[in-house]
Amino acid sequence: MPDAIDPYKVLQVDPEAEDEVIQAAYRRLARKYHPDLAETPEAAARMAAINAAWEMIGDPASRAAYDRARATTPRPGASATPATPAHRPSPPSAPPTPPPDVVSRDWTSGRSTTGSGFDESMRTPEGHGAAGPPPGRPSGTVLNFGRYAGWSLGEVARHDIEYIEWLDRAPIGRNYRTEVDALLRSTGRRRSAETDASDRRGLYRRR
Repeated sequence: MPDAIDPYKVLQVDPEAEDEVIQAAYRRLARKYHPDLAETPEAAARMAAINAAWEMIGDPASRAAYDRARATTPRPGASATPATPAHRPSPPSAPPTPPPDVVSRDWTSGRSTTGSGFDESMRTPEGHGAAGPPPGRPSGTVLNFGRYAGWSLGEVARHDIEYIEWLDRAPIGRNYRTEVDALLRSTGRRRSAETDASDRRGLYRRR
């Protein structure tokens, strides 16, 4: 067990200081407080403490023994938890949480949800689109998105041909282009250039 005094504090050096630093500190303090040189009344007591500290850590072997006893002896007011061994590094502390990004209240992702066909607000609790359950007589592919979810393309065309025209223009309708094209032609909403030319030639046909 180390003595009551802390020799490092008495010699005013760091516990990690080199032996040469401790020796230099002892010589400096001895010149300052030696009774033959100092005239203050407490010089003798200070010099006795300095000499005692030098006896404890002035020699490398004595210093090593003191450090071992010092590491295993709990200090006054210290926790009963065993000290972390010198060879075991302390766990790194968690990095501080970065502050949140500051963006404008009008910021958006840049992606439009209009006409995407996957807005859940367009579905009713029964699982159908906002248009309600299909009317019957299904024909063609059944949609699984948008307000006509659960309806076939044929049912939508009979009920809302404008929606079929929108689907023809929308990127989401690419998978249905063939069926949409046929529906638009069958309802007269689309005619080919060849048919238009043939009709024009028929205006001048002899009777």
